Amino acid sequence: MRHIRTLLVVFCLLLVAAATAGAQAPPFGHSGGNRFTRPYQPQEVPPVNLANSARLESLLRAGRIYLSLQDTIALALENNLDIALQRYVPLVANASRMRAEAGGLLRGVPTAVQRATTSALAQATGVTGGGGGGGGGAATGGGDAGGTIITATGTAIPNLDPVMFTQASFGHRTSPQSNSFNTGTNALVLRNDVANFGIQKGFLTGTSVSFGWNNSRLATNAGRSDFNPSTTASFSLSISQNLLQGFGMAVNGRNIRIARNNERVSDLTFKQQVITTTSAIVSAYWDLVSFNENVRVRRQALALNQKLYEDNRKQVEIGTLAPIEIVRAEAEVASSQQALTQAETQLLQQETLIKNALSRVGVASPSLVDARIVPTDRITVPPTEAVIPVQDHIEAALKDRPDVAQVKLQIENTKIGLKGSRNQLLPSLDVVADLRNNALAGQINKLPIPRIQGAPPGFTQQRDPASVDPFFIGGYGTALSQLFARNFPDYSIGFQLNIPLRNRSAQADMILDQLSLRQQELRQQQLLNQVRVDVHNALIAVRQARASHEAAQKARVLQEQTLDAEQKKYTLGASTIFFVIQAQRDLAQAQSVEVSAASQYMKARTQLDVATGRTLEANSISIDEAIRGQVARAPSPLPVIQQ
Repeated sequence: MRHIRTLLVVFCLLLVAAATAGAQAPPFGHSGGNRFTRPYQPQEVPPVNLANSARLESLLRAGRIYLSLQDTIALALENNLDIALQRYVPLVANASRMRAEAGGLLRGVPTAVQRATTSALAQATGVTGGGGGGGGGAATGGGDAGGTIITATGTAIPNLDPVMFTQASFGHRTSPQSNSFNTGTNALVLRNDVANFGIQKGFLTGTSVSFGWNNSRLATNAGRSDFNPSTTASFSLSISQNLLQGFGMAVNGRNIRIARNNERVSDLTFKQQVITTTSAIVSAYWDLVSFNENVRVRRQALALNQKLYEDNRKQVEIGTLAPIEIVRAEAEVASSQQALTQAETQLLQQETLIKNALSRVGVASPSLVDARIVPTDRITVPPTEAVIPVQDHIEAALKDRPDVAQVKLQIENTKIGLKGSRNQLLPSLDVVADLRNNALAGQINKLPIPRIQGAPPGFTQQRDPASVDPFFIGGYGTALSQLFARNFPDYSIGFQLNIPLRNRSAQADMILDQLSLRQQELRQQQLLNQVRVDVHNALIAVRQARASHEAAQKARVLQEQTLDAEQKKYTLGASTIFFVIQAQRDLAQAQSVEVSAASQYMKARTQLDVATGRTLEANSISIDEAIRGQVARAPSPLPVIQQ
């Protein structure tokens, strides 16, 4: 019993040493427990942080949030929940890689990108505008990327983490014997204490190694045993190597390679989310600017109609104008008031959407819910457009767009997985080698030798110590010396061959994986075609938006001149109130169209950046800052408010 306890202490010390050497640092920075207990403790993920960044409060003054475009983008990187959600994807990929390095199956990496509606106009009309990605390719790219293995296909991967095991038992057994010749008694009593230890590990080469240390102490009432009590011990080393199926690092390490690729996929997914959210928030900002301008235009139109109504009322009072003209002017005032109310409603809805996108708690914050957003940037359409060949745009898109890189990684992962399915077609041929050292030690049995048949009654015979080999006399130290000296070695080597006669399951897996690869190659070509279409359409949209803005600008100038002429003619009595009202209405409409055209131009430029993969560069966005959720750029200074 004392020897068994000593063995347990020695094994525990070895276990502590092995666990301390192999313990890994937790990915979430949790430092609880020591290096021995850490592998058996859960690594807690920090709770979500729902506090907004200090930037939002710094831009708030007197119930107004003064936002520049750069501050809007910075707030989105710091507070937007879509981006915050995607920050966990690289951590998921890291945990999946850790699982693959242990020989486990991959659990997959999410690649979906969130797209929120950030335009009040889109909400009202049901048209997607200002919040999406760069066309069909950008909207769908990356959703299937990752090439993860969810089900166990291909050759089984060995367990790559070492496993230590122990078995201890303390037993007492009484066994009646029908023949006392072997034991010397008809009631055999055994006390058997067992302590077995071992460690086993698999390797990427297809090798499996197992080392065992077995110990047993036996005490008995059998008089014919030479040693009582006796101790047996053995060291065993078993090595198994796959020679066909399951052979090689390329086959057994495929999940690790896929997991590392999936880490890159997770980074690309996060980048795609940043691009999608940034393009949406930029478009929403220009919508906000245009809605503000539209409110200003509608107020000017209401002021003009109100002035016309007042002038007509005075002329009716002095009798120079028919009373019906007051009714016409008043109707136009009511129509202008309705248009202003609609514009203000649209503006308030847009502010609510932007506040929800820039805050972790949305409009639940008391300081945010009633605050009005004041955009400090204005839409400026450049006088000329930079001339860049369309092929240069396409080349940049194929190089920089995350969805293109994701599909390439997906195809690469599928090809890596094919190695496992192809290897599974082979027969199973294993070579197994076993090496064992045995030991026996004990004390001379002091029980009398059982009486031989025919001996006189009462005759007892003691065992002669000279009849026992002194090499085996001793305690557990003697057994250990025999083990290390390899006094009683065993050797064996063998082969095991397993040949499936039809192998239909492995053939089906191979066919399915190849079909999946061909589909992915076609999807890749679809995406490449869509990228070219996105670039062409984005360039066409920019040209059309510029032409529309120039036409709207010219129409607004002409309408201003028309209204001025009608007002002068009306003053001279050469025109009627009807034509003046019509000119004012046309001017207000032309001004609104110009504002909308300028906003559409800016959003078309934003979509061109998305289509060509230049969104981050165009908006000076650092992915490292986006991952941290902290933008180093200081908030823009607040404008001086005139008293």
